[in-house]
Amino acid sequence: MEKIDNLDRKILNIIMRNARIASKDIAKECNVSRAAIHQRIARLTEIGVINGSGYTVDLHKLGLNTCTYVGVRLERGSMYRDVVNELERIPEVVECHFTTGPYSMLIKVIAADTQDLMELLNNKIQNIQGVTETETLISLEQSINREITIKMEPGKKGRHSL
Repeated sequence: MEKIDNLDRKILNIIMRNARIASKDIAKECNVSRAAIHQRIARLTEIGVINGSGYTVDLHKLGLNTCTYVGVRLERGSMYRDVVNELERIPEVVECHFTTGPYSMLIKVIAADTQDLMELLNNKIQNIQGVTETETLISLEQSINREITIKMEPGKKGRHSL
């Protein structure tokens, strides 16, 4: 794994709070040149620490009001990859995790409403070969939505592993 230092960590924390912040403002906050910020961000992107950037879209304003987590049980855990390939074809499935515990997978689904959700579950997700059971948990409100804060390594200078 590539090494990153505390300046990299500070830059990451800043851009995770606001991906559209100007390089000059990052440079000012980090007390380094704008060129140093550009170089650091380019390197962090090149080594895969930073993957893309984007905007936050208010899904409710687009009529997508139902966020649901679906626990999926599979006939066999070894069917996971095949089921993921099928789930990727369903645009309303926005996350998928292979998990421990009572479910083989946990997926996050965005739907217009509960009727739309029921159709997704009954006509798409539950029809995937290998899916034996689903359990649905509808989110009533998202209270926290943030990136994790990357901790600085105390008392160390230079480059350190993440």
